[in-house]
Amino acid sequence: MPIPRAIEAADRHAIGRFLTRRWGTATIMLDGRAIDAAALPGFIACAAGPDQSGDDEGIVGLATLLDDDIQTEIVTLDAVSPGAGLGTALVELAAQRARALGLQRLLTRTTNDNLDALRFYQRRGFRLYRLTPGAIDREREADPAIARLGRHGIPLRDEITLIRLLDEG
Repeated sequence: MPIPRAIEAADRHAIGRFLTRRWGTATIMLDGRAIDAAALPGFIACAAGPDQSGDDEGIVGLATLLDDDIQTEIVTLDAVSPGAGLGTALVELAAQRARALGLQRLLTRTTNDNLDALRFYQRRGFRLYRLTPGAIDREREADPAIARLGRHGIPLRDEITLIRLLDEG
């Protein structure tokens, strides 16, 4: 497994391309704010050579983070090869970083259709925190390209926030 490291300024362009390929854009909407995830701090893991897509960036894992007064939010989390432990390593690095900054919790969000993410985060100490009914419906009004049907044939409508208190490990 590649060893994740802190994102550096020289990584920004490749991160932007990676996020666009994986998420369709590097701009992530959070509470009505457009966040450039490629400009955020976080952690990156790169393969020794080109990644499977043929791009020369070699990114195989990425976590982008947004801090406020009490928490770090995982804005994006990607592991190109699920099940290899890289996603878990990125989450643990985010938790260590938040603790080092004196923050109390780690937060993340997903959509109601993302059963894999719900399972992943709960198995890593996150708890369901908030349901925002219609959040994706409202985002779709601003961006009609957002699909109506999500993973597993589930209508894509709501946002689920999960939280991990850092004193719980």
